[in-house]
Amino acid sequence: MDREHRLKRLRFRAWHRGVKEADLLIGGFFDAHAQGWNDAEIELFEEILEEQDVDIMAWAMGTAAVPVRYEGTIMSALKTLNYVPISR
Repeated sequence: MDREHRLKRLRFRAWHRGVKEADLLIGGFFDAHAQGWNDAEIELFEEILEEQDVDIMAWAMGTAAVPVRYEGTIMSALKTLNYVPISR
């Protein structure tokens, strides 16, 4: 599968998690960062998407320890939370 098709598929999965909060966090993260990812980072994000939303959100918010296999640049960027749109 080519890169663009793979990213489109990942974007859909990131924005359709089933819970609005997870959609905003994971989808917003994808939109903010995915274009700069290399193939290894895309593969890692695909693996992260297989995890439960509550776990991904806990890792991002720092309320649960990140599994060693996910530690690195993607998880560090996910933890910044500056990509989540906030309406006032």
